[in-house]
Amino acid sequence: MSITATTEVQFEPPGPGCWELDPVHFPRPVTPYWAEMHPEPFGRGFAEVAAFYGLLFETRAMTYVNGFAYGQVRPLAPEEIPARLARAEEVVAKKLWREQVREWEETSKPRAIVAHLELQAVDPDALTDNELVGYLGRCRDHHARMIYQHMRYTGTAVIPPGDLLVHVGEWTGLPPSQLLGMMRGASPVSAGASAQLDRMIAALRTDGAARKRLESADEPSRIIDALRSGDGETAAALSAYLDFAGYRLLDGFDISNKYALEAPDALLRAIRARLDDHGTRGEDVDVAIAEVRAKVPPAHRDEFDELVAEARIGYSVRDERGVYSDIWASGLMRRAALAAGRRAARRGRLHDAEHVVFARLDEMCALVRDEPAPSADELADRQAFHLRHTARAAPPFLGVPPQAPPDPSGLPPGAARIMRAVGTAMGTMFHPSEQAHDQDVLRGLSASAGSYEGIARRVHGARDFDRIQQGDVLVTEATTEAFNILLPLLGAIVTDSGGLLSHSAIVAREYGIPGVVGTRDATERIPDGARVRVDGDTGQVTVL
Repeated sequence: MSITATTEVQFEPPGPGCWELDPVHFPRPVTPYWAEMHPEPFGRGFAEVAAFYGLLFETRAMTYVNGFAYGQVRPLAPEEIPARLARAEEVVAKKLWREQVREWEETSKPRAIVAHLELQAVDPDALTDNELVGYLGRCRDHHARMIYQHMRYTGTAVIPPGDLLVHVGEWTGLPPSQLLGMMRGASPVSAGASAQLDRMIAALRTDGAARKRLESADEPSRIIDALRSGDGETAAALSAYLDFAGYRLLDGFDISNKYALEAPDALLRAIRARLDDHGTRGEDVDVAIAEVRAKVPPAHRDEFDELVAEARIGYSVRDERGVYSDIWASGLMRRAALAAGRRAARRGRLHDAEHVVFARLDEMCALVRDEPAPSADELADRQAFHLRHTARAAPPFLGVPPQAPPDPSGLPPGAARIMRAVGTAMGTMFHPSEQAHDQDVLRGLSASAGSYEGIARRVHGARDFDRIQQGDVLVTEATTEAFNILLPLLGAIVTDSGGLLSHSAIVAREYGIPGVVGTRDATERIPDGARVRVDGDTGQVTVL
């Protein structure tokens, strides 16, 4: 089915069974490139997670219907169940998620950074047509590898925190929002932290001339270019930071989203805000842990200490696996595609160079070679469809009705523990609030504590980031970990989709700003520019 603005949208199940919509990671229809590239490495990586942790399913399959993301858990062959049960016991006994954290830190993350920088060192605009076609293929293959890498660490990121939620929740009766407050500081990358950022901020704070240039009223891109063009520490530090973060997407996962250097105004204002931010945000995590520990029965306190330590270890990988894997790779693929788009636009094949991101890979290559490919009107129509529709219009399920997951209580102890942790974590990641709203009060989930009043800025995606002013309240369908670059501009976050382990909730907690997620329809009920109060303690958002 062609994704165009003139297509009548019909939703047919892509196969037998029940298919569940994912509006958290994909709040809008994806590009044909993504729909074609993503499912295979996603499913392969998830299959490795299931095998490594002894999960009682084969994988989670992904597909796209009219560009909307639908997933399905695939059952495990009966003959494989005994081996999975034994593996789950081994995982719990040996805490094997630690093995994956070591692998991530020592091998996968550094290797990915090297691969990103090698591709990034190529100037796609300087390539011949044939060379650019080859480069597009290299970027696509790299992108697929990074999707696979992201997925294969999923168990590490969700099972230890899920295990904590299960046990400590039963012992104390405390809400997940309070329990997850104990994770603050375990994922510094979620708040944008990096050695490159620290170096840049330190250099700018001691360089009066650079600071003056930074605050000038010149065009943002010219300011950035001027600051990078020197030969001192400030230029070197800024260049190192932009090499590290400049080609990562600002939001989302698909190549329809901009990378940081495409939004120089927002990027520049975020750097200025970082310079002015000298304090820590949010409550002390040790205090949060102590408050929960005091409510744990004494007989379980040693186990509580162990659960918190393990959860923080796993949580540290939660957003890093995206930031250092596919979010960067997606930005590089977009960069290559835009080079192809500029070439095709000069030849009159596109109305706008950016329309190329709504082409499949083979169609991009055909445009570069000046061969038959979708018309400029068709690609413009695909973009129009993407901009006009959201996951709100898509059915939450396709195929047969959903069934409750099997009760894990009858499983052997290790498998029961792992399956409960996964089920709890996934529910906490995806499930929004079900509380009713009042006329001027929306009720979501308390993702990050504190109260804040400010101007609501309705944002559809990275193309709207230049509209964000310092202190605005971001109101959007969902965010990803990529959004961390622009966090300094925000006073609070409000989303339609996602639960307390969604990326939106994590970035709000890590940066220490109030967050309310899973409101279901804040983007429809809160006007752009309205003044709102966000109460991260109660999960309420009031239009003032």
